[in-house]
Amino acid sequence: MFSSIVALSLAMLAPSAYATILDVNVGPNGQFVYEPPFVHASPGDIVRFHFNPKNHTVTQSAFDPPCVPLQDGFRTGFIPVAPGTNPLPVQEFHVPDDHGAPLWFYCGQTAHCGQGMVFAINPPAEHDPQSFQAHKDLAIARNGTAAVAPPATTYTPAPEPHWTPPTTTVPYGGGMHASHEPAPTHAVTPQEHRILVGADGKLAYSPANITAAVGDTVVFEFRPKNHTVTQSSFSNPCVPLEHGFKSGFQPVAADATDFPTFRLKINDTAPIWGYCGQVNHCQSGMVFSINAVESGPNNFAAFQQLAMRPSTSSRQTAGDNGSNSAGMVVSPSVSVPFGSFLLAGLAAAFL
Repeated sequence: MFSSIVALSLAMLAPSAYATILDVNVGPNGQFVYEPPFVHASPGDIVRFHFNPKNHTVTQSAFDPPCVPLQDGFRTGFIPVAPGTNPLPVQEFHVPDDHGAPLWFYCGQTAHCGQGMVFAINPPAEHDPQSFQAHKDLAIARNGTAAVAPPATTYTPAPEPHWTPPTTTVPYGGGMHASHEPAPTHAVTPQEHRILVGADGKLAYSPANITAAVGDTVVFEFRPKNHTVTQSSFSNPCVPLEHGFKSGFQPVAADATDFPTFRLKINDTAPIWGYCGQVNHCQSGMVFSINAVESGPNNFAAFQQLAMRPSTSSRQTAGDNGSNSAGMVVSPSVSVPFGSFLLAGLAAAFL
């Protein structure tokens, strides 16, 4: 009787106790690849994705189409990683019991899938019409060209950005501002990036530095206390940019379960800088960037350090209840008619 119980207990523990961990590097050495490009795994095994510098995703797709998110499929979201990060961020995928059916994945960053940045679990053999190579060729044929990622030893830095507000359309408050730049190329599949504002009581945006493609949407989700999303410039991190976007103060109770959001639609890839307008939050490093040029001097780390300098001042204008911007589509999910006196009271209450 005792031996039967022991055998049954071991059988119940077997799937987790003997799960294989398969490590996969995402974008190693600046290349648009997963390394290895595919693995063979059993149900219960864990595929551990290690995200290397730059900004990639692991997004599940079908074999065809290869660069389109699978409904209800696995998605890591964008994982921005600064050069020199150690340890690298990790996301895990637990292999389901699907009778060995192949699983397909790709990087959702603009043009990466079209350059062959795809991954597979349990792909068929090489000569099968649905082999890994067939899937990769389909991704390149459908969503890009036959170009390959540049080798790690060569790098062409992005041109120095012009510090002018990004140019897009702003359907906010009934107004509409038209872009004066040439129409940019849109991503194959627009992505939604979610940034938590003040999560876990921290004076931080999480993540604070992301890369977003044209057509993508950035959603700021406000957590308890009272914060803002206010556009600024690199040289003046804690001062609102003239005609820039402003969410206004968003007070959120500690026991709230429904969180207000503020949405931006990206219409070009010029760097966007922003901060929290609550007293001393910017000077504590509560800033964010979108499409910062990390290879140049005006990168996110430099922006945050500039904000935290003792001489840096923070300023809110009377109109910081949410405003238009010539930088992106702005659409707060909640419109609250705060008066100036009410704003002051709420700011003090949630500070």
